[in-house]
Amino acid sequence: MVRHMFSNLLLLWSISHDLCITGLTYDEPKEQSWNNHNLYSVPLDLDVRLRRLDLSNNFIRQLHTLALPYLEQLDLSSNQLDRISEGAFEDLARLEELNLSRNALNNDVGSNGKALRSISRLKSLDISMNDLSDDAVEVYLQNKSCLDQLKMTGNALTRLSHNLFKESKGLRAITIDDNQISVIEQGTFEPLSQLEVLNLARNNLAHICDFKLHQVKYLNLSQNSVEFFVTREDDQLYRLEILDLSHNKLLYFPIVPKMNSLRYLHLQNNLVGALNSEATMVSEANALYSEIMRETTIRKNILHSNWRLMPLIYIDLSYNHFRSFPLETLSHLTSLETLNLNFNCLQNITWNIRNDDESGFHRQLFFPSLKYLNLQSNGLAYISPFFLNALTQIETLNLQDNSVQPCASIDQSTQQMNLNTSCVVIGQLRTLKHLNLKENNIKMLQPNTFLKTSLVSLNLARNSHMVVQRDALEGVQKTLQLLIISEINMTSSDLSLPCMPALTQLNISNNHLDVIPSSLSCSPLTEIDIRNNHFESLNNSLILALSVHLNFMYISGNYFNCCDSRWLIILHELKMKLPDVNDAVCFTSDRNIAVTEYLKKPSGYCLFHTKAQEIHFGTMIIIVLFVTVMSTVLIIFTRKVCCTQRSFIV
Repeated sequence: MVRHMFSNLLLLWSISHDLCITGLTYDEPKEQSWNNHNLYSVPLDLDVRLRRLDLSNNFIRQLHTLALPYLEQLDLSSNQLDRISEGAFEDLARLEELNLSRNALNNDVGSNGKALRSISRLKSLDISMNDLSDDAVEVYLQNKSCLDQLKMTGNALTRLSHNLFKESKGLRAITIDDNQISVIEQGTFEPLSQLEVLNLARNNLAHICDFKLHQVKYLNLSQNSVEFFVTREDDQLYRLEILDLSHNKLLYFPIVPKMNSLRYLHLQNNLVGALNSEATMVSEANALYSEIMRETTIRKNILHSNWRLMPLIYIDLSYNHFRSFPLETLSHLTSLETLNLNFNCLQNITWNIRNDDESGFHRQLFFPSLKYLNLQSNGLAYISPFFLNALTQIETLNLQDNSVQPCASIDQSTQQMNLNTSCVVIGQLRTLKHLNLKENNIKMLQPNTFLKTSLVSLNLARNSHMVVQRDALEGVQKTLQLLIISEINMTSSDLSLPCMPALTQLNISNNHLDVIPSSLSCSPLTEIDIRNNHFESLNNSLILALSVHLNFMYISGNYFNCCDSRWLIILHELKMKLPDVNDAVCFTSDRNIAVTEYLKKPSGYCLFHTKAQEIHFGTMIIIVLFVTVMSTVLIIFTRKVCCTQRSFIV
């Protein structure tokens, strides 16, 4: 026992000795926060062993010498700091991260610059929101050879000089968004061989004429005034993977590097597609390239030749001005998986593609990797069967807020007869799993509409007065897991659902239903929404059958009969989740009651109702007996009078 205790003491002494050698102790304070403490100066009693110090959100205006030799991170953001003494950082030999954002460092730039020049080991610097000018930033970035990350958001920069980063060439990430930059001198970013992330969003850049940043992986140019983006064709590999050109004034697709790694392209909220046709757009883009590069002859099609090599998997073209689907350009993106074209002006997707130059035959284009296609809010009325045939791997199709009328499924032999019809043959999409047809003003859902698809979810909401014909869900009743048929104004006689053994979520809210289809008893529903209908009661045995899997049920907006609510008590006893139960009401013979109040004592509210019925029944019996007796007496009295009169006559 003594030997064991002695061994433990030796072990503790050894650990303590090692810690002392390395300058560490068990009670060493690693960080301290004075955030939002109404400080007007730095506290004087700071522990010299601090590693991290947070002095943000105070009222500190001046910073004097900090004797914190082990400090690695210092946060002075959101103060009123306008003057830093020259020796303020001299004793911060280990400082790596400094946050000076949201101060007033546009004042006394000379003194502040000398102070910042003394911390050469700095890896991360944030000087955002200081109203800094071009010259002030150049002073603050002197002697920053170890700088890895730089943030200068929300200053007053207008021009980026080629000398700006000459003493901080190790930068990997630069954020200069929300300034007023309109000019970037040649050679500003090119020498930064390790630069991977560059954010220039929310500035005043108008043209990217000769993009040369081979090393950058992420480039954000959103919310500028960029009209075109052009890259000189060369054989160097560009590492760019994400390019954000959203919220600009682009008329053309960007001309990307020939050898590129681009996977995500954001072009939403531009003017792409505003020209008469795709051919015009491509032709003008190629002419622009030749003009910028000062080529004497216009190349045949540099835009398409470079896009053909692009390994893009995601492109966002929403909120542009497309009036026709850019088939030729997008078909070159053989790796494309996600395409957003919502909120454009397509109206019709036709199959207008150039003939093969040699044979003269129609070329068949494909989108061999496309899985997600968003065409919401385009005013679409027609989609060519040839286009649908090209979607060989499509899984999700969003057609919300259009004018699409689905056809019944057709076989290949009758397809040619339907080329001129206005309806859309959804059944061609054999790989389709998720379909959104919400708000299309669909008049009728015909039999076998989705017959050859693999639908897992289907949204038919807000197709007011849509007629759902028998067998409309034929072919998908065994695969459907989510079905939304809300806001259609249908009655129970309009709703006929087949047995759907895979269905787990059903939304039939905002209709005129008063009965839940009994066929749902074979569905393993985990969630059902029956809000805002005409239900007074629900089938007890159906609810009991559904309760095996049911987790959530939404019931508000109906007018339930409290005294015919055994189903409700079943759900309550099973502790079923009714998320909107606080908004639900039920009625008795004399008043409305909140369902939550009713469930506290169900028998109490309907006891009077039962007794009233009994009293009412008893009263009726008494009245009937009284009338019967009075009638009998009257008959007897009448007979006696008649007999007396006869005797008198005789």
